[in-house]
Amino acid sequence: MDYLATHQWILFAVILWALPWKGVALWRAARRRDIGWFIAILILNTLAILEIIYIFFVSRKPQADIESLGENQPVKKKVI
Repeated sequence: MDYLATHQWILFAVILWALPWKGVALWRAARRRDIGWFIAILILNTLAILEIIYIFFVSRKPQADIESLGENQPVKKKVI
């Protein structure tokens, strides 16, 4: 703990690195209505590793339910 007290710039750099990734990942998860991912990204702090995985791999997959959603349109549900 003394190391971080004397080298506060490390904590500042970590925050500057992780905060934008977390913001983008949370925004995408909310837009896609991925509640599980949203909660995981919000709670877990993985130094942006989880966020990067979500942004570049998970959220790129097409999701037919939300393609044409507007603000006032109901959510279309798939019947299995």
